[in-house]
Amino acid sequence: MNEVTDAGLDANELAFESALRPKSLEEFVGQAKIREQLSLMLQAAKLQNRSADHILLAGPPGLGKTTLAMIVAHESGHPLRLTSGPTIQHAGDLAAVLSSLQPGEVLFIDEIHRMARPAEEMLYLAMEDFRIDVMVGKGPGATSIPLELAPFTLVGATTRSGMLPNPLRDRFGFTAHLEFYSDAELAQVLKRAAIRLDVQISDEALGEIASRSRGTPRIANRLLRRVRDFALVAEVKSVGMTETNAALKLYDVDALGLDRLDREILNLLTQRFKGKPVGLSTLAVAVGEEADTIESVVEPFLVRQGLIARTARGRQATELAFRHLGIQAPELAE
Repeated sequence: MNEVTDAGLDANELAFESALRPKSLEEFVGQAKIREQLSLMLQAAKLQNRSADHILLAGPPGLGKTTLAMIVAHESGHPLRLTSGPTIQHAGDLAAVLSSLQPGEVLFIDEIHRMARPAEEMLYLAMEDFRIDVMVGKGPGATSIPLELAPFTLVGATTRSGMLPNPLRDRFGFTAHLEFYSDAELAQVLKRAAIRLDVQISDEALGEIASRSRGTPRIANRLLRRVRDFALVAEVKSVGMTETNAALKLYDVDALGLDRLDREILNLLTQRFKGKPVGLSTLAVAVGEEADTIESVVEPFLVRQGLIARTARGRQATELAFRHLGIQAPELAE
């Protein structure tokens, strides 16, 4: 079984994030409605002495889907088994996982939309009836043997809920769509993290980091770590705005939270393509990144900030993007 990991995170980064994960719904900051709904579900399951209904967590990366899965297991009082969609490429892979689950165990499948189709079809029956059909033999002599499973709770996480087939989506008892965090919520996340990391930092500095964190706790914690490192090397015991701004400038995070790749995309749209619509594949080739990375990681934030627009002809820089970069928009040029 492979423990779920996030692309691009090294062992130190994962250990850092793990140390900052809240252990209960009470400690979890933000997503108030989802926390309330999950709490009700888990309490009801305990009162009825049964496994909680299957849960689907949807939303952009870094908002707490893995953390919530861990909390569900912790508050249910059962172990957590972690895997990811890309590792389940055959029905046999899933059968091996499901057949080894203990009663009440929580199975977390990250990037569940990337499971192979045969495995998805096996999962339908497992979720509904706690049973799978295992094929023995090949050809005309093949037979199907039903295998009973221990009751379990599946927690699926996806950044692309639209890619999930309807039969799979309909089998989840509860679907939560995680939203981006407000600056005030991120400041709370950072305050808790600063205490855990034993970093003395002003509320103003925490607010500045929060405002540049793209509404995402994972990014906020990462930026806090960079600011902490900067202060450590500079031998500053109490971190203020001076150190925070200097650290964020060093790591190319501007006032809106844009990083190097964001600005590279905006520069291409505003200068090379002069504000004209550009196809996603063309944009990906121009910046040397995968189209999926741009579409799922970079683009949502830029669209939400009003810096680019998705049109039928492609991605297009807005007037706000030109202003942010200090460039005159073509329609305003004399």
